[in-house]
Amino acid sequence: MNFEPDPQDEVFRAQVRTWLEAHLGTPHTRRSWERTLGRAGWIGLSWPEDGYGNRRAPLTQQVVWAEEYARSQAPPRSGHIGENLLAPTLLTHGTQAQKSRFLPPIARGEELWCQGYSEPGAGSDLAGLRTAAVRDTPTSYRVTGQKTWTSLAHEADWCFVLARTDPTSHRHHGLTFLLVPMDQPGRIEVRPIRQLTGTSEFNEVFFDGAAARAEHVVGGEGNGWRVAMSLLGFERGVSTLAQQIGFANELAEVVRTALATGAADDPVLRDRLVTQWAELRTMRWNALRTLGDTTDPAAPSVAKLLWAHWHQRLGELAMQVRGAAGAAGPADWSPTEPYALDPLQHLFLFSRADTIYGGSDEIQRTIIAERVLGLPKEPRGTKG
Repeated sequence: MNFEPDPQDEVFRAQVRTWLEAHLGTPHTRRSWERTLGRAGWIGLSWPEDGYGNRRAPLTQQVVWAEEYARSQAPPRSGHIGENLLAPTLLTHGTQAQKSRFLPPIARGEELWCQGYSEPGAGSDLAGLRTAAVRDTPTSYRVTGQKTWTSLAHEADWCFVLARTDPTSHRHHGLTFLLVPMDQPGRIEVRPIRQLTGTSEFNEVFFDGAAARAEHVVGGEGNGWRVAMSLLGFERGVSTLAQQIGFANELAEVVRTALATGAADDPVLRDRLVTQWAELRTMRWNALRTLGDTTDPAAPSVAKLLWAHWHQRLGELAMQVRGAAGAAGPADWSPTEPYALDPLQHLFLFSRADTIYGGSDEIQRTIIAERVLGLPKEPRGTKG
């Protein structure tokens, strides 16, 4: 694809910047911010269909929006999972009734979603999941089991859940993709997982006979694996470019700190900073290249391996340029009180998980080995 600047894209960029500048100064909760984005028509730009309250934009303008949003340091999105994961999945596999019911509230920023995939014994090996959905009436299921590392479950109105509907099945067979409402007191419990950073974006979710309607099965009973793998294909894309803008902001802060502390006088450390900058530029051009080619099965795995290790090294650099001060709290900190991490401390601690969440390094390398290089498949514990 041609990603040279286009006059129309530059007009669009100016519109985006003007709107963000006008609205970022107003206090918002994360949920009210989603509604603000929805009212302005900024949700659903990448959807292959319009007519659900969204407006479509060409790929180059999707890139502009994502980059300007990240560059403005706008609030983290609570609606990302619904907009960029569930919506494309419904547009591909959903019925017209499902699209009409669920896409407009996502486009308006009114309903938030979380993803019920990983389990304590089935994280990277998703096919080993145990959560069960039993058809208790002709029109409903009861879902029982546990999901973990569920991002933003504490804020979500709905969860798309991969569950086993055939109790005799193994591995990726007999799975179903269900849309489950989260407002079921006594049947759904959300427990935040406290991270190294002290924050709790991730959660454990316990389903105890939670109700799901049969009309909210996506792709048909027993076809959950196909739908789930399709969804994972939407997980990376334009958002990768926005992520890289965030990385660039973090790198700039590390460089400023290195200059302020004198750490930049060390030629070895200067070389590492330059390498980080060059690698980030390379990742950008790789991301742009793969946006125009949806036929490369290795592209998402290669991108994940690249950015995860790059970001971990940046976190390590952040502590190195801080020196001993990086391991200490604020100057006025009392040992009897907790304290908030500064941005570079948060970067270091959070990035330790980069090579695990979103598909571990081992899984990404296995995908490349099996699907691209044609190497023999790894032995599985249970034959499907």
